[in-house]
Amino acid sequence: MITNYLVSANLGIMIFFSVAVAPGIFKHLPQEWAGVYVRKFFPKYYFFLGLVSLVAAFLTPTLVVRSLLLIVAALFFFTLWVITPMVNKARDEQKQTTFHVLHTASVVINFIQMGLFFYVLMG
Repeated sequence: MITNYLVSANLGIMIFFSVAVAPGIFKHLPQEWAGVYVRKFFPKYYFFLGLVSLVAAFLTPTLVVRSLLLIVAALFFFTLWVITPMVNKARDEQKQTTFHVLHTASVVINFIQMGLFFYVLMG
């Protein structure tokens, strides 16, 4: 089923980014370059994964899977349009506690999304 391919692709992208790309960005790039890169990358990441999740949701015949994928897509767009601007503002204003809370929230949301993708694939 095409939905499983799309969900698998999204999950693969998320795992690869979390395991390979993100750690390397801050390890190999100067801090100021890493920050610029991440600010340019994340909006594209969240938008693309949200869009693919929406497509997958509307291609599945299963109501439960559709509902879960719509939740995942909504979380991508929430992170894109709400959390990311707040994270950037906190970083710009050097509000470290706020930044860390928001960053942790985005990471938790990311893990919830991956868990829902795993659930959809195992179902």
